[in-house]
Order: sequence, then C-alpha cells, then structure tokens
Amino acid sequence: MHEAQLTSLREQLSSSGDVVTPARIADAVRTSGLALGSGTAQQVARALRHELVGLGPLQQFVEQPGVTDVVLDGKGEVWTDGEEGLQPTGTRLQGEEQARALARRLISVAGGRLDEGHPCADGRIGDFRVHAVIPPVAVEGTFISVRVARGSTASLSELSQQWRDAEQWLAVIRHLIRTRKNCLVSGATGSGKTSLLAAMLAEAGPNERILIVEDTTELMPSHPHVVHLQGRQGNVEGAGRVELGELVRESLRMRPDRLIVGECRGGELRDFLTAMNTGHQGAGGTVHANSPSAVPARLVAMGALAGMAPETVGLQVAAALHAVIHVERRAGRRMPVELSTVHYAEGRLQMAPVLISTHRGTSRGPGWEAFHA
Repeated sequence: MHEAQLTSLREQLSSSGDVVTPARIADAVRTSGLALGSGTAQQVARALRHELVGLGPLQQFVEQPGVTDVVLDGKGEVWTDGEEGLQPTGTRLQGEEQARALARRLISVAGGRLDEGHPCADGRIGDFRVHAVIPPVAVEGTFISVRVARGSTASLSELSQQWRDAEQWLAVIRHLIRTRKNCLVSGATGSGKTSLLAAMLAEAGPNERILIVEDTTELMPSHPHVVHLQGRQGNVEGAGRVELGELVRESLRMRPDRLIVGECRGGELRDFLTAMNTGHQGAGGTVHANSPSAVPARLVAMGALAGMAPETVGLQVAAALHAVIHVERRAGRRMPVELSTVHYAEGRLQMAPVLISTHRGTSRGPGWEAFHA
C-alpha cells in the first residue's frame, strides 16, 4: 500500500469528528475500496491503530517481552529499558515536529493537555503510563517516557522467582499482610515498588475493600474489591485541580479496609499519617528513596511540605508505620533487600533492620527479635 493511500485513510479517520476506535479503523480499511490481501489489510489496520489510538512508533517496543520502559530523547532516538538495561533501538523519529505531535496526541488520549502553557504532563493509556515534556522546558527537544505497567499484576509467588532467599522474604511479607500491618515500600525509580505493593494487595482477604489514591493510576492489584481515586490537573486558569491530600480525606468517608497512597511525595503525607493513626490498619504506599536509611529524611521532608515539624513527623510515623520494605534492582532483577521497623528515639526517626539481603545471602538484622516477638 502506498504512503499516499495510508495518509488518506489516516486523514479520513482523524477528520470525521467521531471517536477513533480499533473497530472503526478496521471498518475503514475494509471499506476503503483498495485492493488489499488479508495480510496486508491487517498490517494497515495495525499501523493505523498504533498511530491513531496506540503509542504510534513506540508501540512495537512496549509489546516486546521484558521491556519495562520506552523513552524518546531530544534527538528523536528511541531507547528501551529492561533486563539488559537501557538499549538503543536504532529507530529515530522524523524531526521535532513528529515528536511533539506524538507527545500531544498521547497526552490528549490520556485525558490531559500538553502545550506551551503546560509543557509537562503525564497520563495513562491502557497498561502504559506516559510522561511528556516539550520545549522550552525540554532543552534538546521533546521527551517522551513510557512505563509499561504489565508487571504490577504479577503475584507475590511470580515476583519472588527473581528474589534471593525468596522463602524467607515471602514468609515475612505474608505475615505483614495477614496481620494488617501498615507498610511503605521504598526504592528508586524503576526498582519495582509498585509491582511489589500490587502483589501484596492481591493477597489481602477477598472480603476487604481496598481504596487506592494516586496521581496517575498504576496500581492494579488482582483483587475483587478495589476502588481507585485519581488526582486531576487544573484547567488553563488552574481551576478544577484535585490533589492527593484531598482525595485521602475523601477516601476516609468511603469505608476503606485498606487505604493505599500509590506514591507519597508531598503534603498528602499528613492526611495519610492521620488516617493510619485513627484505626485504619493494613494501609500502605510507596516512597522514593535511594536506601532504607534515607527514608526517615524523605518522610521528614514531605512532612515539612505539609507544615509539620520534624518531631511531629517522627512521632506520627513511629506510631502509625510498622515496617518499610526497601527494593532494589540488582543485575536486572527487582527484589526486596531490606525490611525495617520504624521507631522514634533520641529526638529522631530511626530504622531497625529486620531482614537484610546482600550478595552473600539474607540475614537477620538487629530488629529481628522485637519483630519476631
């Protein structure tokens, strides 16, 4: 099929004003009057579907096994990330105009807006979380990052196949779930925090009501009773914005058995701690941190954004939070490397390691006896 014919079909679908769906694309190809074999027709329909309702030239890469991220750099080059680390694909977009058009379409499909007045945006399209930045904020050119969320539906047993000393970790983590302890999962970007938390929630009792609050929906646990609340950006005038702190407060009126904040990053920590300190057991969330020892400082910094003094944060966290599970990516494998309990002593928040994994194996830390008791 000639490029001119493909362009004609593309323009016909885009200019109709109707919602473009895979079914409409297939119908348009079938009724186009062009002489196409069955294999060619399927290829044309697939190409149009990727361009109009999928991820366009990035779609082929997110469908590859083992790929966790696909990124477009300012030069128009496409890279993938997975077990082998960041790798070039050899694919390059045709200039800044195509890259910016793709970024705007993806964010529009995700229900957001991307323009000079709002040059950074993210959203969710199916199993993919999309983030885009355009110039002048993106100096070299348009950036697009796509996170593949398929791993967040894996079970604990499936995830543990990548872990070192998996049986020890499974026993402890399942104990935390069964006894409805309040937990945070910490780690760097791409370390597997969301996947682990989703797998933990999937093992909660089927009669429990799980209420998840997130900026952009990523947590998709395999559980029969999950309610999602998602934050919202404001319009051009800034009106209509809904922040996580407000959603956490609203969620307390929705009878949650487990309240989950997908990612704690700011002032919503105050409302989250309040919820955990008023009888909401089994709560959880994720937090970015380079190491377990960095978690207290991160929590204090987030509390400061909510106007909380360090001492107040320390006392609230120690009273509300039972454990922190830190995950890391080692040799392409995502695994828990340290489980710690949290307490307040000597005027500061402190971590007591319970279980520690190194290249030599998994050992019990100084906090094991108190945790086991």
